Order: sequence, then structure tokens, then C-alpha cells
Amino acid sequence: MRRLLLPFVLLATALAIPAPASAAPVPPVSATAAAEGLLDVRSVVPDAVVDLRYATPDNFVKQQLYPTGARCLVHQSMAPGLRTAADTLRAQGDRLVFWDCYRPHSVQVHMYQVVPDANWVAKPTAYARSHEAGRSVDVTLAAADGRRLEMGTGFDDFTARAHAYATDGVDAAAVANRARLRTAMQAGGLSPYSGEWWHFDGPGAGVDRPILRAAVN
Repeated sequence: MRRLLLPFVLLATALAIPAPASAAPVPPVSATAAAEGLLDVRSVVPDAVVDLRYATPDNFVKQQLYPTGARCLVHQSMAPGLRTAADTLRAQGDRLVFWDCYRPHSVQVHMYQVVPDANWVAKPTAYARSHEAGRSVDVTLAAADGRRLEMGTGFDDFTARAHAYATDGVDAAAVANRARLRTAMQAGGLSPYSGEWWHFDGPGAGVDRPILRAAVN
């Protein structure tokens, strides 16, 4: 009987989703961030690639908007969905790359001053929603070794090619990669934004909430 069972055990092991590589412990978030329900995405997705573009000048305003060492913070309500999405992608040999997470209100105000077009930059109000509430993320895909996959445009590309379901001017590989990213995120209950292939909303992202006080580090 043990001989008969062995092949099935080996098959089950081979089909199991590989565990993320061990990583350094994630430092606790600030008391303010914790009180506002924010957590570091690496505590949910240990193999996440964090590449916060607003912590560098490599973004559409060409300025560093977050301090060096900024963290990808998300509201705790996004944790189950991001975990499911990451598990789904990991089984396919992919990893999530995070370009933006929680965004302080002051940064949103500055962005809108630079690009006052609500089609591309949400107009700030007296309330927090989406990124300002830590309930949206901007993500892309990487291979298991961290190599970025072709998605058709870069981050914050203000052209029609950046639309989530665009096909004109977007090659077949990028269309397929976008679809795979959407499918994984939707498996976690996260909603795509049709205007930007990289933007996904968590539960309650569109609800007006008090402006958060937490810093991104």
C-alpha cells in the first residue's frame, strides 16, 4: 500500500504552490499607521517586489515625492485579496511588483497641481478614497527572478495604450500579461480600473473617509 501511495504523494508535492523565499522580518508600522489600519504589504506578500516610483524621481512629476525608504502600506481590508492574487500568480511563476500603495493627501494635492486632469490624476477632496485611504494599489508583473514582464506601457503613461483593455498599439504578449494580472487580482476580489491597467481597487476604495495622518515610512 505504501508503494501505491508514494506516486500520489510525489504528485501532490509537485503541484503544490511553492512557498515564497524567506525574507527578513518586516518591521512594525508606525503607531499612527497601525491605528489607521495600515500594514506593510510585505507582511501579506513576502515575495513582493516593492518599487515605489514616487520615492524616486522616476515618475510623471520628475520629483521624489516620498521619503527615501518609504514603505508600501495598504489598508488591512486589502490583505486577503492581495494574498490570494499573489498565490495565484506565484503558481504561474510570477510575482507582484508594487509601484504605489497608500498615498498621503499632500502628495495627491501636489500631483493634481502638476496634472490637473481628473482622467489621469484623481482630484483631491476633503476626504480620502482609493490610494489616499490605502485601499488601492498600482502593480505590475515580474518573473520569479524579478525580471519585469512586458505590459505594453510603463507606469503613469497618459495615453490610450495605458487603458486596461487596450489592444491598439499593445502587442499580444502585453495584452496576455495584463489579462493574467487582472484575473489574479479579481480572484482576490480586487477591481481593475479601466483607465489604467496597473490600478486595482480594494473593498470600499470609493467610499469617502477621513484623511489619514500616517506617513509612508
